[in-house]
Amino acid sequence: MRCLLTGGTGFIGAALCRSLAADGAALTVLTREPARATARLPPGTRCIRQLAELGPAEAFDAVINLAGEPIASGRWTPARKRLLAASRIDLTRELVDWMERSVSRPGVLISASAIGFYGDQGDVAVTEDSAPHDEYQHQLCRDWEQAALRAQALGVRTAVLRIGLVVGAGGGFLQRMLPPFRLGLGGPVGSGRQWMSWVHRDDVLGIIELLLARGDLAGVFNVTAPAPVTSKDFAHALGRALRRPALMPLPACVLQLAFGEMSRLLLTGQRVLPARLQAAGYGFRFPDIDGALREAL
Repeated sequence: MRCLLTGGTGFIGAALCRSLAADGAALTVLTREPARATARLPPGTRCIRQLAELGPAEAFDAVINLAGEPIASGRWTPARKRLLAASRIDLTRELVDWMERSVSRPGVLISASAIGFYGDQGDVAVTEDSAPHDEYQHQLCRDWEQAALRAQALGVRTAVLRIGLVVGAGGGFLQRMLPPFRLGLGGPVGSGRQWMSWVHRDDVLGIIELLLARGDLAGVFNVTAPAPVTSKDFAHALGRALRRPALMPLPACVLQLAFGEMSRLLLTGQRVLPARLQAAGYGFRFPDIDGALREAL
């Protein structure tokens, strides 16, 4: 299989490249730093800086679009919002424009989004058919998804992944949470009642592999484990995994003061269920948070 990837050096992308290469895929990675990417990715990976480096007749079986600046890295200033949009929406538009010009179009586009599409949902169980709450994170994900779904009009099977909080070793949001928890200073965020819809990185890879293989699967998929937890339950599970207390809450007012609008990512949540993946028969490798954290740590 010939695959073109964006975000190939990220927390999910690098692991996916290793998995695809082990299965014999030929990889081309679009990256801002080709030399750095070449050193990090499997031998034989071709790294390019621009889509213009691809020949007009160059063909790929699949395009996997995982690029995007981290959304939780600081305040959502106007400049930060422009960067978040450019790294998601603008890049996805460029990919689909390139597909439209290509002599041979890929068979499938798998494009990342996030459960932020739904906005704050309180305690309501959310499936792919649920109506979103209109706020910034929804608007960002909506425009990101619409840019990817344009590929359907080109005859390209398109799957959009609304990815939850990704648990795995060596990176992601868990890496940022570990220092205070290891010191026994961790605890729930805000009220602790908001839902955290998470997924193990190995399941993200498994889901992408399923979507590559199954030509009957298209549209939007919630990429979350079937058992979301509250912030309080997550803190207790992480404390158990580390054998540390997890009783010190992080007050909402502190987060609001430090991060402004971005604090809503931490203080609100969604109880997201992977309804379409389960209907397709996907079996989660890590269905519960305790097993996922044990593996990640």
